[in-house]
Amino acid sequence: MSLFAVLDPAVGLAHDVVAALATVLPTAAAIVLFTVGVRLALHPLARAAARGEKARARLAPKISELNRKHKDRPEKLQAALAELYKEEKASPFAGCLPMLVQIPFFSVMYRLFTTPNDLLGHTLFGVPLGLHVGSAQGAAQWVVFGLLYAALAGVAYVGFRRARRAQAAQPASATPQPGLAFLPYLSFGTVLFAALVPLAAGIYLLTTTAWSAAERAWLHRGSAPVPAVALI
Repeated sequence: MSLFAVLDPAVGLAHDVVAALATVLPTAAAIVLFTVGVRLALHPLARAAARGEKARARLAPKISELNRKHKDRPEKLQAALAELYKEEKASPFAGCLPMLVQIPFFSVMYRLFTTPNDLLGHTLFGVPLGLHVGSAQGAAQWVVFGLLYAALAGVAYVGFRRARRAQAAQPASATPQPGLAFLPYLSFGTVLFAALVPLAAGIYLLTTTAWSAAERAWLHRGSAPVPAVALI
């Protein structure tokens, strides 16, 4: 039995909701509306994660100073960090739990739009929602996939720019981390991933990544950008 089979009851419920929406809307629009509804329901978790990120960003200079001061005394460093978090009423894991809680929801949506079902037999401008780009034929199908990937690339570029600004905003005293220079480019991984899934999943990816970009910009408005942990 597949590890993801435990999600099947939730996937079935999600299928029924999208199918109901598809009776009054085009199926592609139903996918977008359903995705927006789920992201709206998860918004309180995103707010909690943003608060945690802001707390870590606010404490970053103090943590960097403690690392410098106690770099040769790990036990002293741990005690100093614990005292700092206690004084600031923060946690080193603030924001992580809300992000982790969201993973089952995204797993359900991913499985719904990648597992063969009747929804994938519907079309968008004549292109079956279950079609992969590798099986596309004719100019019309290529245009639909091309527009989808162009939109995903645009959203990815927004994430890339924000990640680059977050890196530039890091204090000069911060210890360089190997490989972090490559981190902003991971935003474009969504475009590559979309090439491996059916059109329906690509529509879901575009909707949820666009929501993430807009939500993140709104939650962090007026504050220095912080590196993002993307969930799709």
